[in-house]
Amino acid sequence: MQRRQFLAASLATSALALTRDLSAQTPPAAASSREFYQLRRYQLESGPQSRLTESYFGDALIPTLSRMGMGPVGAFKVDYGPETPTFYLVIPGSSVETLATLDLRLAEDEEFLKAADPYWNAPANAPAFRRIESSLLEAFQGWPKLTPPPAAATKGKRIYQLRTYESATNRDHTRKIEMFHSGEFEIFQRSGFQQVFFGDTLIGPKMPCLTYMLSLGSPAELEPKWAAFFGDPQWKKLAADPHFSFEPTVSNVTNLLLSPLSVSQV
Repeated sequence: MQRRQFLAASLATSALALTRDLSAQTPPAAASSREFYQLRRYQLESGPQSRLTESYFGDALIPTLSRMGMGPVGAFKVDYGPETPTFYLVIPGSSVETLATLDLRLAEDEEFLKAADPYWNAPANAPAFRRIESSLLEAFQGWPKLTPPPAAATKGKRIYQLRTYESATNRDHTRKIEMFHSGEFEIFQRSGFQQVFFGDTLIGPKMPCLTYMLSLGSPAELEPKWAAFFGDPQWKKLAADPHFSFEPTVSNVTNLLLSPLSVSQV
């Protein structure tokens, strides 16, 4: 019991400090009109470790988040590349405080602790993960809510692109976000992409940067849909606009192809 109280007290202190630090960054209307996202990256080892973590998502974490009124929660695995095996979680919240205090509330939830026991109490010589990284994002004004693709409701076939755009300067970063609000949402729609979320990174690596997620039916759709995007007359007009083209708005792109885990709500 003393150990649990110590954990809760430590988490409470961290959560309070984080909410104080971020309060100055949050516009007054943002908490009520736009979501915030906690983007978690779980670095894993192949084998039992991956299965334990996925079971934790499905048996403990996601059901508890649903009870707390948080969701839909996206749970994904990286399909290709040096990051495998890696899981990603996208947890939406109505405010910074909701996400900053999440671990504290989980530590005080008896039902969660019981369901999470195999994961939380895994031995040090067989941990459930190698490392966890978290970023805090604020939804774009023009796409304020996470939107699961229609196939998610029926657990239909779907894949996702998780794309992060880094910029060389804060000015370039701001101009790139402006480009999305100047027509890119509509171009994605015309090109056949399902748009899931768009977020500006408030806390995390590689800043200044933004991250967004698209969904489509299969890898075979990637090339023709992106060809449609870059061939769209509105995109060509945007790309040629001197306000956006006088220097690159993006200095580096990270592009991951993901599949939903069976427990994903997205």
